[in-house]
Amino acid sequence: MTYRATTDDFQFLFDHIIGYSDIAETELFAEAAGDMATAVLTEAGKMCEDKLAPSHRDGDLTPAVLENGVVRTSPGFADSYAAIAEGGWIGMAADPEYGGMGLPLTLQTAVNDMMSAANLSLQLCPLMTQGQIEALEHHATDELKALYLPKLISGEWAGTMNLTEAQAGSDVGALSSKASDNGDGTYAVSGQKIFISWGDNDITENVCHLVLARLPDGAAGTKGISLFLVPKFIPDADGNPGEKNDLRVVSLEHKMGLHGSPTAVMSFEGAKGWMIGEPHKGMAAMFTMMNNARLGVGVQGLGAGEGAYQKALEYALERKQGRTPLGEDGTGMIVDFADVRRMLTQMRCELFAARAMALSLSKAIDMATATGDESWKARAALLTPIVKAYGTETGILVSHLGVQVHGGMGFIEETGAAQYCRDVRVTAIYEGTNGIQAMDLVGRKMMDGGDAAFRLLEEIEAQAESARAMFPNMSEAVWSAAEDLRETVEWMVEQGDMQDRFAGAVPFLMGFARVLGAHMHLKAAIAEGGKGPRTELARFHINRLLPEHTAQFAQARAGAAGLYALSPEDLAS
Repeated sequence: MTYRATTDDFQFLFDHIIGYSDIAETELFAEAAGDMATAVLTEAGKMCEDKLAPSHRDGDLTPAVLENGVVRTSPGFADSYAAIAEGGWIGMAADPEYGGMGLPLTLQTAVNDMMSAANLSLQLCPLMTQGQIEALEHHATDELKALYLPKLISGEWAGTMNLTEAQAGSDVGALSSKASDNGDGTYAVSGQKIFISWGDNDITENVCHLVLARLPDGAAGTKGISLFLVPKFIPDADGNPGEKNDLRVVSLEHKMGLHGSPTAVMSFEGAKGWMIGEPHKGMAAMFTMMNNARLGVGVQGLGAGEGAYQKALEYALERKQGRTPLGEDGTGMIVDFADVRRMLTQMRCELFAARAMALSLSKAIDMATATGDESWKARAALLTPIVKAYGTETGILVSHLGVQVHGGMGFIEETGAAQYCRDVRVTAIYEGTNGIQAMDLVGRKMMDGGDAAFRLLEEIEAQAESARAMFPNMSEAVWSAAEDLRETVEWMVEQGDMQDRFAGAVPFLMGFARVLGAHMHLKAAIAEGGKGPRTELARFHINRLLPEHTAQFAQARAGAAGLYALSPEDLAS
């Protein structure tokens, strides 16, 4: 399959759905106006098509391996990574003072989407680095910034995030890694971490680990955790990789997918590290990287879904089988079958909605950065768990449908359809499971009494009202669904027992995404003037997918009691 970069889709989303011009009109991003954005999308698209996509299958067929303590990456990955680094794509949104481009995160999100579609296993490496860059920009000392940021931005060095331990997964506060003061401004970090994406490689000069550990006087739980920057090689006086630090890769995980991405068990054995942020406040610093990653992982999900969709569409257009309503003499390509057409159309609809949400979140972050406006910060906070969860669930659903479109051939590894399913599945798990994202949405994100959600609903309903003359049926459906969402938000806010919120959190999030997706599709139909493929996609989404929100919100308001009606013994019987 030949991957095709979706630059036209991004341009449409920029121009007609998210209002990219608002970003370009700020003083901070004035140089990133329309022509610049188009040029960036075009060049990134070419890079993804020509340099990343060719190594996509190599990562699956020839996984990364650990040999004599050294991680060997998949064939072709070194050249593909070099194209990313040399093109400046890692530091697109980074501070120009340290070699970054200073471009909007919205542009970086679009590029990350295309890179994920072209080669998800490889894209995970620059994604981790981008998150570390942002964390260091916000929390590191000027000295550490000057030393590490230029190397990370250029791609000469890579960054990782070390949170998880065998006994401390989502409950990060249960970690046992320790750090002690060396008395010279550095710390000795000891402990073992698991599930470390790109924990080591042979394609960058150095690997810089952000590691959570507890100081001797650190309190129990997350409030007593500190954050440390622990490089594989300790930089010398000239800033070049010097002495090998006291850390090692114990093993690489044997995974369901993402075989080209080396996921390491890391051992830190008194390794020298530098504190990032303040003592005992490491989670605050790490959350900067984690929120960046939650957007990035949501985009990974839909990027992988895009790759699966393109592969399924190609197969459906070429596979001739059976009697079809549009074929000559009753025979034709499987794309002519109603059920195949249904699956392909849903895939396209879900991807458009998820992509629009991810770019809307990126815009909110850019506008908050450029203006300091608290309403943009609140919008970004509200959308983050939705984008992470819906984006990854979309990738899983679309890749699943991609296998189904292939029929029996989809279950055969040689076709490559199954790789997208295996690769994307973990995105719903890491950077906070989607259940945790949903709990965050109904918990922390509703601490404002639902104010941010209500403001978004006002926009959705206002647009639906304005489009009633052009699209009476679709507008009424979107407006009515928004009212259902409003009532469900009100119900959530009224619940004093958080378990009642948490019990319905996932269906609430997915129902929220359904309504938001319908809003985005209606916008597209309006922009198209009611005639064209985007209008037909809007009709499909609003008529066939949006009605799911009724059942989702009913589940959301069911409360927790029913979940505990069966005892553990009952469940086992």
